Amino acid sequence: MSFTLHINGEKWRTHLRAVVNAVTSASGSSPVPVIKGNGYGLGQELLGATAMDLGADTIAVGTVFEIESVVGVTQGDIVVLEPCDPRDANAAVKWREIGEKFYAGRIICTVASREALIELVNGAGGVRIILEARSSMVRFGFTESELIGVLGNPEIRAALATGRIFIEGISIHLPIVRTAPDAHAVEVMRWAGLWERETAVWEGHSPPAPVIWMSHCSDAELATIRQSVSELIVRMRVGSRLWLGDRSAFSASGTVLAVHPVSEGVKVGYCQRSAGKNATLIAVSGGTAHGIGLSAPSPTTSLRQRVTSFGIGALDAAGRAMSPFSIGRKQRWFAEPPHQHVSMLWLNNESVLPQVGDQLSAEVRFTTTRFDSVSII
Repeated sequence: MSFTLHINGEKWRTHLRAVVNAVTSASGSSPVPVIKGNGYGLGQELLGATAMDLGADTIAVGTVFEIESVVGVTQGDIVVLEPCDPRDANAAVKWREIGEKFYAGRIICTVASREALIELVNGAGGVRIILEARSSMVRFGFTESELIGVLGNPEIRAALATGRIFIEGISIHLPIVRTAPDAHAVEVMRWAGLWERETAVWEGHSPPAPVIWMSHCSDAELATIRQSVSELIVRMRVGSRLWLGDRSAFSASGTVLAVHPVSEGVKVGYCQRSAGKNATLIAVSGGTAHGIGLSAPSPTTSLRQRVTSFGIGALDAAGRAMSPFSIGRKQRWFAEPPHQHVSMLWLNNESVLPQVGDQLSAEVRFTTTRFDSVSII
């Protein structure tokens, strides 16, 4: 059994280089590849090694629990995007374990609250941090007044002066949707201006680094930001655009495991659903363990999208659901909800049937999919 991702190596590498060159030209700095979650379906180790081939000096992971998946195949700094907060007991245990590793000096944690920062200041020394601004995402981060307050805090300034913490810049995580054409650039430049003002007047040792880290900006926005904040280093985090930006380079497929012509009315599967007339049951690799049949919620902002969602829900309620697998360029119905590693599909009145061992193409969402194997061709 195998559910496989096939990658056109030449096409993928050409795309990767194009993105790296474009971001470097626009921002003045090489991009920071994001390697989080399931590695965008490609796997964290593969992306880590590929990032090194691209010349990355810094990568980003999602959580502290993902560090060890990439640390052995990468060099340079590793930024952890999820805010570090000692009040998160389970994560705090992992952070202490990481702090004892030989590579601890490579790790940069994100801090998004005064409480978390004070805890770190009073903890072990030599911690590298990035302060997260509360962007229009309104998810994590300091407000402008909170940021000014912590930078002026005597305890935090003393920790900087004595090397107990090192502030590696400010981070802005932006939404994907723009409320206005220039919204992202304006928001970044506002925070960058604050950071420039605060760091320009810094006195003493170990000042906060003149670096602004960001996400979800276009190359044109990056160029505008770079011109506006010439005193700061601009570091752009890139995930989906880098790894999955050219979807034509990828194809997913499951292996046909069994082909069973069945008589009308015969019951099949866990749910014992009845076969229709001239039905053939196909078993194919790929189930819920791979992400088949699972999907992340999608926004339904328009009436048409709501009607579509209602229709899909009605079909599900009636026991019918379309699979992501195609045979003969036609998407096929599930015979029943997918199993953990196998899906069962219906074919009706087909003149040509697939054979065991054939590959059935599948349209999947990569960030929710786990492949048994990844093949670069």
